[in-house]
Amino acid sequence: MTRYLLIAALCAATMGPGITRETGGHADDKDHVMVQPDKIKWGPAPAALPAGAQMAVLAGDPSKKGMPFVIRAKLPDGYKVPAHFHPSDENVTVLKGTFMIGRGDKFAADKMEAMPAGAFMRMPKDMRHFAAAKGETIIQVHGVGPFDITYIDPTDDPRSKGK
Repeated sequence: MTRYLLIAALCAATMGPGITRETGGHADDKDHVMVQPDKIKWGPAPAALPAGAQMAVLAGDPSKKGMPFVIRAKLPDGYKVPAHFHPSDENVTVLKGTFMIGRGDKFAADKMEAMPAGAFMRMPKDMRHFAAAKGETIIQVHGVGPFDITYIDPTDDPRSKGK
């Protein structure tokens, strides 16, 4: 399977169309980062994710190797991400709603566990998993870039649609 960058293409220049960078937020910046919830500028999620999600980069650059980052994703009710994995650890905190998470190579709603607001999960690199939102859900993801995504079934990759 080909490994795709989840956010890299949209992080170029000024994050490109679709993801808004809240700050200069690089790990070597001298200033601290402060982002008020009502000041987040949401933009469409990258093409690597199914349509409907919104994202914002709060700190760092998820496209750069070795660069710490913090991003938020706003997922509409019923939003689903097919089975996939990442080449680096993924750390997720649920801020609003219920994030449904399952492990395995195929999306299976009956195998998902509900993670309510306040929940945290760490998925080690290469762990196969899938996700869905129950109610509008906001998650915060942090890690060390680059943040890539590889779909188990390449036909699930939204970037392959229409090609």
